[in-house]
Amino acid sequence: MIESQKPRVREAVSAELARSGARLAGFVLDMLCTSMLDLAEEFGAPSYIYFTSGAAFLRFQLHVQESHDEEGFDITEFKDAELACPGLTRPVPSKVIPSGFLNKEWVDLDSSTTITRNFRKTKGILVNTVRELESYALESLSGGMNIPKVYPVGPILNPESSSESSGSEEDEVMRWLDQQPESSVAFLCFGSMGGFCAEQVKEIACALEGSGHRFLWSLRRLEGGPALTPTTTDYGDVREVLPEGFADRTTEVGRVIGWAPQAVVLAHRSVGGFVSHCGWNSTLESMWFGVPMATWPMYAEQQFNAFLLVKELEIAAEIKMDYRTESGEIVSAEEIERGIRSLMEQNNPMKEKMKEFCDKVRGALMDGASSSSSIAEFIEDIKINYRSESGKIVTTEEVKRGTKSLMELAKQLDEGDDI
Repeated sequence: MIESQKPRVREAVSAELARSGARLAGFVLDMLCTSMLDLAEEFGAPSYIYFTSGAAFLRFQLHVQESHDEEGFDITEFKDAELACPGLTRPVPSKVIPSGFLNKEWVDLDSSTTITRNFRKTKGILVNTVRELESYALESLSGGMNIPKVYPVGPILNPESSSESSGSEEDEVMRWLDQQPESSVAFLCFGSMGGFCAEQVKEIACALEGSGHRFLWSLRRLEGGPALTPTTTDYGDVREVLPEGFADRTTEVGRVIGWAPQAVVLAHRSVGGFVSHCGWNSTLESMWFGVPMATWPMYAEQQFNAFLLVKELEIAAEIKMDYRTESGEIVSAEEIERGIRSLMEQNNPMKEKMKEFCDKVRGALMDGASSSSSIAEFIEDIKINYRSESGKIVTTEEVKRGTKSLMELAKQLDEGDDI
């Protein structure tokens, strides 16, 4: 599909250059659109990647590709074990490796490794993260190893985004939240592709009722059964799938809705916990508003994100780390209730830790702060990397790497090493 768009992109860029008389400084490509590198070459322009996940996952992806190319490592055969990975302080359990990496057909097509291999052909990678959040992972991405320069430019999100629902429905939700005590509501929301079958809905309902906590539950129907790339819709009438009498018994403490204005809800003072699918945007939004999380991943790299949140950063309670929509697994009410109770526990240390991350994430975008400086550095590097009519300009990073290698060689010579 991406390949088929090349003629359209070529035409659009050519038309814009002809219209404006501008000179092309570069292409910034989505992390899955690396086949467009060929097009950038045609225009004689450098390429950059915009990586929408975090730095730890980028390092994991590069490590898997490097191990595959240099050692013949087959990640599809990696089961019931742990993988040591640069950028993480703990080994990665095979159960949280994304399904796309474990799908034999996809790996045989060389799709994920080709995409990652192409990252290394670019001039830089913009990552939607914050240096203070993933300093360890970012450190492992610097200093050679054929990894382009990484720019942590996050958080890139829209904290004032509105919902897809009608205004009256959203207003009703917000009025209900206004009436709840501060930090008392558990918010359950699982993204645009996070839906549940009727059996799982009943388990969640029992857990919520058993926990005794106030809740706002964005409930979506899973269409067509378990799948690697699920689709969801709103239930016509949620009472049809909820346990009998549930809505009446919880009418004072809870609301079950369809699509939710996630960022608006997370910003509300009454929300004290977020049961999430751990998509990276949702993770950053939760940090932005300082709301602790409970993990229930669904698809893509969300299992990896859940591992990062629970084990590495220690700012989330675990409901599941290894759940996959395509598995058809039913998570028990007991597991869910235990996770919700842990999430909403008043003296849980992860609440204070999340507040610290909130300050770091917000502070990164201030003038002169880490992400603000990284964006400015990226703009300067665009100028340096610009290809003039006479040929390719050598980048600052290439000069730095060359100088470092030269100084190491000089040191060895000075010490009399036989090289």
